[in-house]
Amino acid sequence: MTPFAAVLGVAAALFIGYLMGSVPFAVVVSRAMGLKDPRSFGSGNPGATNVLRGGNKAAAVLTLLGDAAKGWLAVTLAAWAAQRGLLPESAIPLAGLGAFLGHLYPLFLGFRGGKGVATALGVLLGLLPWLALATAATWLIVALVTRYSSLAAILAAVFAPCYAILGDKVAWRADALTLSVIVLISVLLLTRHRENIARLLAGKESRIGAKKK
Repeated sequence: MTPFAAVLGVAAALFIGYLMGSVPFAVVVSRAMGLKDPRSFGSGNPGATNVLRGGNKAAAVLTLLGDAAKGWLAVTLAAWAAQRGLLPESAIPLAGLGAFLGHLYPLFLGFRGGKGVATALGVLLGLLPWLALATAATWLIVALVTRYSSLAAILAAVFAPCYAILGDKVAWRADALTLSVIVLISVLLLTRHRENIARLLAGKESRIGAKKK
């Protein structure tokens, strides 16, 4: 593959990943099930946690699965293309980054998207499945103990790059670009949760299952 073709392939993977990530499953699922637009209540965040605040668990689960699937699919398709020489290997983690950015800044919602927790997990699942499992376990343990979805996401975002670095060449193998993408996703996740961090410190954050007007 020529350098020009490699650059073009990376750009295509980023863009296609971005378009996939831009699909707002919270809005799509809510409309399909005749529910309120999740942007109109609670935190206004088009994500699974806010859909759950609307009281429909099935819609929240479908949203979670859809948001995770688009991150996983972007990485998986890029890996499939790379295995056939259609894309350079570097396109694989960057396709995942594109999907994550698409969820945060979706083309179809005026660039005002969700916080990206489920999509980030889907990207990790496509890149390093065991790392995704460790990160999901961290989220689940914190969520069950504290009932704060935001705190679980924040701690999972902090630990994910630590796991990635410590487990490299032990539980999995990750190149420098993949590790860099994981770190960047974690930083962006923390940035998107800055208001949640402030509410947690003030003792005003909503717990899982609590309906918010």
